[in-house]
Amino acid sequence: MSSVVLDASAVLAIMHRETGHDKARKYLEGAVISAVNYSEVLKKAVEGGSNLAATRFHLENFALSIIPFDERQAVRAAELWPTTKAHGLSFADRTCLALGMERKTKVVTGDRRWKEAGFDVLLFR
Repeated sequence: MSSVVLDASAVLAIMHRETGHDKARKYLEGAVISAVNYSEVLKKAVEGGSNLAATRFHLENFALSIIPFDERQAVRAAELWPTTKAHGLSFADRTCLALGMERKTKVVTGDRRWKEAGFDVLLFR
């Protein structure tokens, strides 16, 4: 399977065995995640009471490639704001979409608003 970009919601669903986790898990092999979305996953884990070091160790087993957020992605994420603001997409959402566009690959998310905003994404729930 070709590489996909995972949104934080996909990784969190796998970690916490949320609805759709089994479908999201199928995309893990060869997947990438933006460093911004990786940070979002870590923040949510800590917010939920998890230990940061243990969470990082757990995520290493996913073998995700963490892609640094760079200037090109920053520009593209900013360019997406006018299209996404009415749908409530966050900076992290736009970062994930920007990485998918840069890599010319699908993005996996659990957030249906991305489809409503007109993006061709893979929904896992």
